[in-house]
Amino acid sequence: ICSVTNKKPAQASITKVKQFEGSTSFVRRTQWMLEQLRQVNGIDPNRDSPEFDLLFENAFDQWVASTASEKCTFFQVLHHTCQRYLTDKKPEFINCQSKIMGGNSILHSAADSVTSAVQKASQALNERGERLGRAEEKTEELKNSAQQFAETAHKVRFC
Repeated sequence: ICSVTNKKPAQASITKVKQFEGSTSFVRRTQWMLEQLRQVNGIDPNRDSPEFDLLFENAFDQWVASTASEKCTFFQVLHHTCQRYLTDKKPEFINCQSKIMGGNSILHSAADSVTSAVQKASQALNERGERLGRAEEKTEELKNSAQQFAETAHKVRFC
């Protein structure tokens, strides 16, 4: 679990939890501050496995995710969190699949989706604004035409 506080300055930590067989709850095993993380080792980038190692300032810890997919998601979130909250020493990510650090991460995909939605909404608003502008112009033309008609009708009536 990678968690970040909302206090200023933000503090990010990594907490290792364990779920025992037959239980639905998790037990906290160990916790480190993100600044203590030195290396993330995916062990084998060519094989989908849930095992990985984390090297901290004064500790080495072996981890096992529930699935290889969850490991990948954890790495993406961890990498993003490190990029966002660590200014000095960022940990080294080794033996990790390239998609974890590349443009195909779930975070980049989500950001791309949001950006795309914002662009589509902006385009729709612009188009609607243009249609409203044309409708206002047409309304003004109709108003002027109606005034001219009323004036002409008034003149014809009293002639």
